[in-house]
Amino acid sequence: MSFDRTPLDMQGTLEMRPIDSEALKGNALGDAHRRELPVYVPPGSDSQGLPVVFILSAFTGMPAPLMERHPWKLGALWKYEKAVLAGECPPAVIVMPDTFTRLGGSQFVNSSAVGNYEDHMIEEVLPFVQEHYGPDPKKRIVVGKSSGGFGALHLAMHHPDTFQVVGSIAGDCHFEYGYGSEMLSGLREISKHEGGPATFLKQFFETQKLDGDGHAALNLLAMSACYSPNPDSALGFDLPIDLHTGERKQEVWDRWLAFDPVLACAQHPDSLRSLKGLYLEAGKSDEFHLQFSLRILVRELQRLNIPHRHEEFDGGHFGMDSRYATVLPRLLAYLN
Repeated sequence: MSFDRTPLDMQGTLEMRPIDSEALKGNALGDAHRRELPVYVPPGSDSQGLPVVFILSAFTGMPAPLMERHPWKLGALWKYEKAVLAGECPPAVIVMPDTFTRLGGSQFVNSSAVGNYEDHMIEEVLPFVQEHYGPDPKKRIVVGKSSGGFGALHLAMHHPDTFQVVGSIAGDCHFEYGYGSEMLSGLREISKHEGGPATFLKQFFETQKLDGDGHAALNLLAMSACYSPNPDSALGFDLPIDLHTGERKQEVWDRWLAFDPVLACAQHPDSLRSLKGLYLEAGKSDEFHLQFSLRILVRELQRLNIPHRHEEFDGGHFGMDSRYATVLPRLLAYLN
């Protein structure tokens, strides 16, 4: 059976492959365990033995924008194909997993409140791509922006020798800056709802509207579901702040910090040192202060003698898909 859905003016092959996930079956959010996996093979190339790039979506993101074909705003996949055709970038298989959830994302971790998305990636998506496309298992790249950048770092640290190159574009790190500053904004929105977080979520699931501080509220709840799940809680997770005062609950916050790349890298230095390439960047005007967070992560990497490349670009946290045109060639160059 063919799964080819290649647009007529694309010269490579784009397939939308259904993948049934045992890891996601019965997840607490009731999200589908059958996902569509977009896989792109460049023109004139056999996928066998090619490098493979896994592009991880940001929070609330899905693969579709990467494949955007509007003449005025071509998606990253189209720009990549143009670069390959022009000889400006090596050919590679591009894989764009769908890890969207009712809460907006999974952070690519295992959670009783969200689902086992780390297992899904490592134990299902990677073997599926290897079986059906045969890329070189020693030329794997994982990259993402925002939560996808965090996911790339998390997967690489916890699964040594699985990836050879890692790229993070404004990936979540030094959680105090990226999350801490938004928590009170989220609480401000949640406080408007009698019944608190449960009422906010019920309304959001019905309307999908995130007016005002709605995004901050959803972010607080979604990250709690990923980083501090608790099957015995009414919500299925613990919040790191007090709903009345906004004060930090240190025990819960410590559970979050265990995922923070700034601290996690010290627990997994050998995994990062073994990489052929570690590329990190953020915008100089990042609205979530991730340029400063990244500088703190870089300082820790330097302390641990972990080789890396650190760049900062002109721009903020939004519209970062355009960065893939710059980042993908740099990541692929590490494999040579």
